[in-house]
Amino acid sequence: MSRQAIYAIAVLLAAAAITLTMIALRPELEEQEPVASVPLVEVQPYTVSAGVLEILATGTVQASEEVSLGAEVSGRLVWVNPDFREGGSVGAGEVLFRIDPSDFQNRVRSAQADVASTDVAVLQAQEEVAIAERELQRFANRESDRAASSANARILPPEGLQVQAATTAAGDRPDPNILATREPQLRSAEAARERAGANLADAQLALSRTSVRAPFAGLVRSESASVGTLVQPGQALGSVVATGAFEVRVSLSEQDAALIPGLFDAAGANIPASVQMEYGGRMWRWSGVVDRADPILDAETRTIDVFLRIPNPLRGGVAVGDDATQAGAPPPLLLGSFVSASITGGAPQPYARIPLEALREGDTVWLLADGKLRIVEVEVIQRTDSIAYVAGEGLGEGGNVVVSGLRTPVDGMELRAETADTGDAAGE
Repeated sequence: MSRQAIYAIAVLLAAAAITLTMIALRPELEEQEPVASVPLVEVQPYTVSAGVLEILATGTVQASEEVSLGAEVSGRLVWVNPDFREGGSVGAGEVLFRIDPSDFQNRVRSAQADVASTDVAVLQAQEEVAIAERELQRFANRESDRAASSANARILPPEGLQVQAATTAAGDRPDPNILATREPQLRSAEAARERAGANLADAQLALSRTSVRAPFAGLVRSESASVGTLVQPGQALGSVVATGAFEVRVSLSEQDAALIPGLFDAAGANIPASVQMEYGGRMWRWSGVVDRADPILDAETRTIDVFLRIPNPLRGGVAVGDDATQAGAPPPLLLGSFVSASITGGAPQPYARIPLEALREGDTVWLLADGKLRIVEVEVIQRTDSIAYVAGEGLGEGGNVVVSGLRTPVDGMELRAETADTGDAAGE
């Protein structure tokens, strides 16, 4: 046997000896029962209640009243209110701009002179009517006396014919010519005075229109008036938005609209509502009411438009949050801003408020009760981008809803819970 073979056999024998020594010296292992793997899930508590329900929506702030202001008469602008500029604030009845009134003042004076002239003409015509009446009365008396004298000079007829002759003499005399009474001339003078009075009223009205006033207190949205501009009737010179109240138009589904009692009634304005706007990284809230609902369903979106009325929008909102006392000066509700709206409604049955991610496919929720999974079918009353309001007998009076996912959920499977609010693990 060669020397190399002897070395190889010696190495193998040494390795075998070391292996047997290690096996002999190894510690004894303790036997343990296998531990089943229980999935860990996040849960959130919920409660079932009834009564007031918030109908959430979004919308844009718009003007409830807006008027376009312009000239009603032609002329040159001689004065423009310094506040009548874009973004400015004007009061109700405040003069915004004036047109040169010189021509219109002259028309008023001319019309006043015409009225004074026609007044004199009417007085003259009235006096002529009185004179004509006296003249006609004297003529009638003279004719009557002459007829009586002629009758006494003739032979008297029989008694029956006397009565007929007297009647003919007294009642069959022809009426005087209407022009002789001067009454048509009086009516003509009175008509001329009425026409002069109407011309005076038109001149005064045109003069008053040289000063354009704000119909209500508001904000100037746009303006294009400057001193020296020659304007024409109907020419728009700016627009003013009323600041007494703003409107927020929101679109609701038929299901959401049905949760608002009396939405289409005449007393719909008594339904409380509120809007929230983000400004400076903070949410601000304004209170309002439901003003009206459009009874015409939108043909494209199949939604119902509801209009919220927000009074005193420039007063400033109320800060929302725990640190509201450090919010600073409140902003006004900005026209055209995008806001979230909340309308007070109510559900016909008890409901639970759960996170939207807890609502599963097929309108089901996963509940964790006594350490086991329960899959419960629910009725979705309302849903938003983050919250769902659901109802169902399987919800009970409250409990924990699973907000995390599971690969293969099976009703009755064991679960471990981690509260999503605190993050503390707790076995069920």
